[in-house]
Amino acid sequence: MTRIAIAAPLIIGVMTTACTIVVQGLAVSFTLQFVRRQHSRGRAAVAFWADLWIVGATMMIALAAHLSGICLWASLFLLMGEFEAFGTAFYHSSVNYTTLGYGDLPMSPAWKILGPIEATDGLLMFGVSTALIFAVMRRLILIRFPDTRS
Repeated sequence: MTRIAIAAPLIIGVMTTACTIVVQGLAVSFTLQFVRRQHSRGRAAVAFWADLWIVGATMMIALAAHLSGICLWASLFLLMGEFEAFGTAFYHSSVNYTTLGYGDLPMSPAWKILGPIEATDGLLMFGVSTALIFAVMRRLILIRFPDTRS
């Protein structure tokens, strides 16, 4: 049986997760500023296409944040020498972050605990994005259809 050290990968994984939290927080902040600006300019909740633009932009900001998080993890894997090319590290990170879990590019036993940590990070960050998209849509609905307030 192979002994797996947990302390160092756990600390590194938590630190990387903290970085993705910052990235996601910046995306949330940017999205809120964007939606408020659209509302103050009279562009929010006035027509279907205007609202679709706002929701679509919100989703693209979330996507950019997720891709940035995946890049952070991929960079960590490169730094640790787990992969030789960024494309391979990015693919591996994408599979972990999205919890797809192909398992076709396994990491060394010393660092493989980072896979589940990254998967947990991805789940949490997708939850934040989902909540944000829902909040933006709810706000647009409440502005456009005041009779839906309860």
